[in-house]
Amino acid sequence: MMTVIQKLREETGAGVMDCKKALEEAGGDYILAKQLIEKQGLAKAAKKAERETGAGLLESYIHNGRVGVLLELRTETDFVGRSEPVKALAHNLALHIAAMGPETVEDLLKQPYVKDESKNVEELIKGVIAVVGENLKVARFARYQI
Repeated sequence: MMTVIQKLREETGAGVMDCKKALEEAGGDYILAKQLIEKQGLAKAAKKAERETGAGLLESYIHNGRVGVLLELRTETDFVGRSEPVKALAHNLALHIAAMGPETVEDLLKQPYVKDESKNVEELIKGVIAVVGENLKVARFARYQI
């Protein structure tokens, strides 16, 4: 049971007790437990959506010297802005923008995520919000192409 909890925790970023509770609710069904945790994470993210994002980071990405992206991702604190999950999210968003060419932030959030089309970009961001416990927002981005 403990290795299943550890695997669930690694895949979802949820706490040990949340993983254990989800497995109990799911009757030991790993896939159902993962879905419960993801659903709960999205609910937690929705509660944080109104919180102010006064810090953040910039991410740049150049693809083959022909497409460039500069992304501003806002966080509530500098500490979270420097965390690995947020850095990875910023990088993946910049890659997505380079590949998919959204026109606006609203367009970006609605697009199916290029690395996993089963979810959209907004759901990807909410998943990281659930992990880091702070609100995250794409403030703006610029995409250049030669």
